Amino acid sequence: MGIISRGFGGRRRESVPGLPPGQYLTHDFPVLSAGPTPRIPLDRWRFTITTETGDKTSWNWTEFQALPAEDVTVDIHCVTKWSKLGTTWRGVSLDTLLEDVESSADYTMVHSFGGYTTNVPMEDLLDGKAWVAYKFDGEDLEPEHGGPARLVVPHLYFWKSAKWVNGLQLMGDDEPGFWEAAGYHMYGDPWREQRYQGD
Repeated sequence: MGIISRGFGGRRRESVPGLPPGQYLTHDFPVLSAGPTPRIPLDRWRFTITTETGDKTSWNWTEFQALPAEDVTVDIHCVTKWSKLGTTWRGVSLDTLLEDVESSADYTMVHSFGGYTTNVPMEDLLDGKAWVAYKFDGEDLEPEHGGPARLVVPHLYFWKSAKWVNGLQLMGDDEPGFWEAAGYHMYGDPWREQRYQGD
């Protein structure tokens, strides 16, 4: 006798425009983390971009807040199959952060307080595709959702939008981050259901 009865398929995919294959719509904001939630005092927060040659560009919280910010409304899609549509964020675009950084890198490794990493190709961070966000829905970003600041790369599965972000390492070659080394897809396109290696 089988453990799962015939016809069981988990949640049914909802027929909603903007919902990638295999996803279901949620109206809350689930909290998923690989470890404990770090609490980062703003006077200790720093975001550093390190080029492939070792050059560093860095901002403390006050300097970061003085950069031009954007308000964006985007859909987000978690690899665990939930999607939240029309989320609003305020943050600094990666175009702004990388504007004066000299690099020929094709790949990046995103670093976070707590040691989390994830790889994102450079082209997926530019041209208005990614932000370091510090507000969600008009409020300061809560630590459970990655505050004081998290990366937001909405066109990729949300594990690529690293919580508690503190840096970007620019690289010539693609390397796996935390979840990628554990078997998650190296790219993570929700429209192609790239959840795991081989998808």
